[in-house]
Amino acid sequence: MIYGSTGGVGSAVCQLLHKKGCELHLVARDEEKLNAQAQAFDASFTLGDVLDTELFSKAASEAGDVLAGLVYAIGTISLQPFRKLKAETYENDFKINALGPALAVQSALPALKKSPFASIVFYSSVAAERGFSYHASIGMAKAAVSGLTRSLAAELAPRIRVNAIAPSLTQTPLASHLLADEKIAAAITQLHALKRLGTPEDIGSATTFLLSEASSWITGQVIGVDGGRSTL
Repeated sequence: MIYGSTGGVGSAVCQLLHKKGCELHLVARDEEKLNAQAQAFDASFTLGDVLDTELFSKAASEAGDVLAGLVYAIGTISLQPFRKLKAETYENDFKINALGPALAVQSALPALKKSPFASIVFYSSVAAERGFSYHASIGMAKAAVSGLTRSLAAELAPRIRVNAIAPSLTQTPLASHLLADEKIAAAITQLHALKRLGTPEDIGSATTFLLSEASSWITGQVIGVDGGRSTL
């Protein structure tokens, strides 16, 4: 089951898993895009917004009795000076980035437990590992994702593996407003040791690895896929 299947990373994950012959259940709020992807990938789907907590039980019910994997590829990028942040921004970032994946797993847990090999992948951020200006709200929310990853990995082992990927800035529709200015985009690019920004395929490839049996001895990890930004 893939939450956020119509976004940049979620769409890339769908494409890679479809090529591997996986049966997919997609969850997103854009009805037109969701219908198109469901047809393209011969997938079942659930339409809804993760801010509606009833979505999670509905998605779990419609996804089927057995789930081999769950990917939560929905997030926000809220960059504001600390003095301007309002309670609503913190609440929105937390609900979408951290509470959403927790509720998604809670609802899908019975189906995940029925699979002989189940894996869950979340998305944290390089901003949860390093301190960046204007990232107080999103950094806090993504750090919660890292904590959730490790807590669930401990509690659900050995039946279910739980890992997270912590990307740096990636070329997705969500980040388009940050990358619209070529000079700003070029400056951010130079902050990375590999001198390029991430692509949805970069994150998608790491995700499919964590979902696969090739990563069967990996759990409780927050893995930086960030062009070296977190350590170099």
